[in-house]
Amino acid sequence: MFKGKTVVVTGGANGIGKAAAFAFAEKGAFTAIIDVNEQAGQAAVQEWKSSGLEAAFYAADVGDIEKIENVFSDIVKKRGTIDILINNAGVSSFGSIWDINKRDWDKIMTTNAASVLFCSREAAKHMKKGSAIVNMCSTRHSMSEPDTELYAASKGAVYSLTHTLAMTFSGKGIRVNSISPGWIETGDYAKLRPEDHAQHPSGRVGKPQDVAKACLYLADPDNTFVNGENLVIDGGMTRKMIYFP
Repeated sequence: MFKGKTVVVTGGANGIGKAAAFAFAEKGAFTAIIDVNEQAGQAAVQEWKSSGLEAAFYAADVGDIEKIENVFSDIVKKRGTIDILINNAGVSSFGSIWDINKRDWDKIMTTNAASVLFCSREAAKHMKKGSAIVNMCSTRHSMSEPDTELYAASKGAVYSLTHTLAMTFSGKGIRVNSISPGWIETGDYAKLRPEDHAQHPSGRVGKPQDVAKACLYLADPDNTFVNGENLVIDGGMTRKMIYFP
């Protein structure tokens, strides 16, 4: 279903983005990664190409709108169209509300939220009916810990942008959905403790591949009735009632 399609993944050099990019490439898609980590991005693409997969890397900060416009233009020049966009790029920023400043706010809102808006707009210019956009949200858009105002606000914006963009792009036949991952371990999975896994109703902490599978589902051109939705991938954690003895 994805063979020959053109897929763009922002923040695709590591973690969830890398897993998603590989999943599409493995299905036969030409997958373009956009990331600020040039070393990791180039390494991933070269590894996939050596296995016969089609991929390309673009070094760019998703917060640099002019640069992003050029990247999308170049992709379309080479491929003719864009079929799927995975807006995965993002940064985490946690700190006391008494210490954060406007620069902190601007940075995280630009990287995590504004990039979703402008990358979606650039992709949509070149998308045809049946194309799909998937935004990476977070369970923190609806539940929080202290001192997470910046990150929670940025993911709340992604949640709202998803259903807004779904309405805006409906006339072009482009579906827009989001994924809210819970605890997805992108480091050394073997170092997790039994209690880390046990707190999840599914019995384990999540892996990037769990989210990648959700990206494939939401981008599937046969799933035309899934639109403007937010899919939670958290092992059931947000459905778990917690009582203290």
